[in-house]
Amino acid sequence: MEQVFFLKGIMIGFVIAAPVGPIGVLCARRTLLHGRRAGFFSGMGAATADSLYGFIAAFGLTFISDLLVDHQTVLRLAGGAILVFLGVKSFAAQPVKKNELPRTARHYAGMYSSTFFLTLTNPMTIFSFAAVFAGFGLAGIKGSALSSGILVLGVFLGSALWWLFLVALFSLYSRRFHSHELVWVNRVTGAIITASGAFALGSLFW
Repeated sequence: MEQVFFLKGIMIGFVIAAPVGPIGVLCARRTLLHGRRAGFFSGMGAATADSLYGFIAAFGLTFISDLLVDHQTVLRLAGGAILVFLGVKSFAAQPVKKNELPRTARHYAGMYSSTFFLTLTNPMTIFSFAAVFAGFGLAGIKGSALSSGILVLGVFLGSALWWLFLVALFSLYSRRFHSHELVWVNRVTGAIITASGAFALGSLFW
């Protein structure tokens, strides 16, 4: 039974993470400009947030999900504002050589925490998990704490697999980009991230 929960968790984590949104664009940009390690830590931040939402869904912690939904306006405001800030910053940034970039633990921790927080500020993710759990026949399931824990572990690994795949894919192309091309990478990804943030902010008034 635990093996089934584990495999379903991996599939759920992969399905939740796979749609390419602003976090995916941000992770791809960091991989192209800063290298695989930057992309890895960015992806793991998103995977950790996914597993936290999976934890809420698996253990049926309705009071936490209700709290997130009740405060979704504040969360969307914070997430949208950060996306706009990161998007504008990316758009205006000039590419630098990878060997000139900081490689400190604080630098990578910042990348990890930013994607973790941005993923967490979308309270609608909990509804996505609820829908996917139902699709996999896990809605309202009364499993043991061990089974639920294994399911959450599977969600984390499934999400992490997607981000590792994305990082590996873009790292193959990172060496092919020259400085003038990286300028356009900054502009295109910055525009997408800014538009995503503006959409999140605009949704507060719709």
